[in-house]
Amino acid sequence: MPESTARPSSLIHTVYGEFVRRLGGWISIADLIALMAELDVDAPAVRSAISRLKKAGTLLQERRTGTGYRLSPAMAPVFDEGDRRIFHSLEPAELADGWVVAVFSVPESERAHRHQLRSRLSWLGFGNAAPGVWLAPARLLPDARRLLERLGLSAYVHLFLSAEYAGFADLRTAVASWWDLPAIEAQYAAFTGAWRPIAEELRGRGRTDPAEAFRDYVPMLTQWRRLPYLDPGLPEPLLPAGWNAVPARAVFTEVHGRLAEPSLRYVEKVTGLSHPLELP
Repeated sequence: MPESTARPSSLIHTVYGEFVRRLGGWISIADLIALMAELDVDAPAVRSAISRLKKAGTLLQERRTGTGYRLSPAMAPVFDEGDRRIFHSLEPAELADGWVVAVFSVPESERAHRHQLRSRLSWLGFGNAAPGVWLAPARLLPDARRLLERLGLSAYVHLFLSAEYAGFADLRTAVASWWDLPAIEAQYAAFTGAWRPIAEELRGRGRTDPAEAFRDYVPMLTQWRRLPYLDPGLPEPLLPAGWNAVPARAVFTEVHGRLAEPSLRYVEKVTGLSHPLELP
């Protein structure tokens, strides 16, 4: 397993999103600590991360056979959206599909909302074309609408669909200034460098030990799940030559296909939970 630099809260987020949701949405703190020990996260770090997730409204404490935590109902649409992005990340858009443009103006007295709008649009994959003007491939419009409505920010934003670019600058040059494409490529390269050797090793294995699968799969998924948000799926003619998202997606697909199921079996064994729900 490559050395993980993920925070304990990010690893716990992955465990809940990928496994606990499928097993009823609740896990005891004792079982969570046991699972996180496999990822070299000790009990105090787990409890500290759980406290932060509880304070953020991600988790709710609930006593069943012991003290544990379940996902807040408010997190359901967040994880559903994550499934669409993480496991069904799209190929590059077509230029003919057009763009969604987000224009916002926030009073100075509410500048915290301005910062939130910038950070959330960036998180969705929008590029910043000018102050208060953000854009992305048109297919991101549904995600943008859902996010802005969920966060109560829709009153500040106007959304437009534009069929084509009709400006003066070279569009490829402009796009390179609106998105930090080298930074995105660097993260794809880091992912591929870390997990391609694991994919190659898995090809030579027979049956994968569930505990070993879990130890590899959770850090891999944690590292990957940010990338489909950073990458807006720009049309291929606008991308740098040799855009390295393609090999990175291939590595993710292969490792996911080999390790997801045995990892789930391991979580079932540790927790005693079963009857997983079918999720994407």
